[in-house]
Amino acid sequence: MDAIGEKLLYHDLSDKLTIHGDINMGDEFQAYLIGKDEEGQRCTLTTLGDADLMEGDVTVAVEYTTINYKDGLALTGRSPIIRKFPLIPGIDFCGSVIDSSHADFEPGDRVILNGFGVGESHHGGYAQRARVSGDWLVPLPDGMSARDAMAIGTAGYTAMLSVLALEDHGLAAGDGDLLVTGAAGGVGSIAVAVLARLGYRVVASTGRPREQAFLERLGAAEIVDRSTFAEPGRPLDRERWAGAIDVAGGNTLANVLSQVRRAGAVAVCGLAESMNLPTTVAPFILRGIAMYGIDSVMASIERRKLAWQRLQADLDKDLLAELSFDLDFSELPQAAEDILAGKVRGRAVVKLPE
Repeated sequence: MDAIGEKLLYHDLSDKLTIHGDINMGDEFQAYLIGKDEEGQRCTLTTLGDADLMEGDVTVAVEYTTINYKDGLALTGRSPIIRKFPLIPGIDFCGSVIDSSHADFEPGDRVILNGFGVGESHHGGYAQRARVSGDWLVPLPDGMSARDAMAIGTAGYTAMLSVLALEDHGLAAGDGDLLVTGAAGGVGSIAVAVLARLGYRVVASTGRPREQAFLERLGAAEIVDRSTFAEPGRPLDRERWAGAIDVAGGNTLANVLSQVRRAGAVAVCGLAESMNLPTTVAPFILRGIAMYGIDSVMASIERRKLAWQRLQADLDKDLLAELSFDLDFSELPQAAEDILAGKVRGRAVVKLPE
């Protein structure tokens, strides 16, 4: 058993985790660690040291993290997100550089990390310290706080990549309604807020009718129930949308594609409903629509920097405050269950213990 394996004290995710004071002393730090044995995957809140970190040329003191749908899958083990055990989960973090041999970063620099396999095959952000490749880091934009960065997180960054794809396609405010599915979730809520601020007429799809006032506050001009898209779709339906951002997949995406207007586009960035896509080529060859896959994990640094700069410019910080709420580090396992159950509205912000 390796050094980390010896530290594992397995707990079921439903158990409460107790933190006994500040244990971040010297090179020791607090971290969630996911391991796997013959009984399955387990998660523990434990103490590690710098020697337990993986290879990298930048070490970061993590200040804030968050929880995304993928993190929920990783923490609960309901999908094989973790590809190497034991592993520190968490696909996002923001913090300050402690040590660096990378040409672009020096101690004190504020940085953001999303994706690149962090929290999947490389130790992630659910720890007070992280060591990663500097090639994976994006400078925190001027004027953006670390907390705001994680209120945005991978969900908001993915939403902005989706907006950029629709803009690159040529869609502009005034071209017609834009649909956002899963609108009350992390990606959807930020997509609604950004698109509305850019002048688009946004139609928000959600399965939570109680969130109507919330979505209207974000800028949604109309709310539709997600059940509208639940049944198997026709190859072509009535043209309704100039474009769309879809987080669902499955029948929802099939129906959306069938309703996109001629020469429109859909940015596809999630599979909350299904990985399957039961549709035909009809919308693509008879209406000339486009479907853009949004790869938030391996997007280029240039694209990432643009997305984060646009988030700083185009996301109303007052709305961001309404979109986000604070979560204690010890509450992450329960939050994983909640986000998969559709109980989380907006973005959870987690401050690492000091």
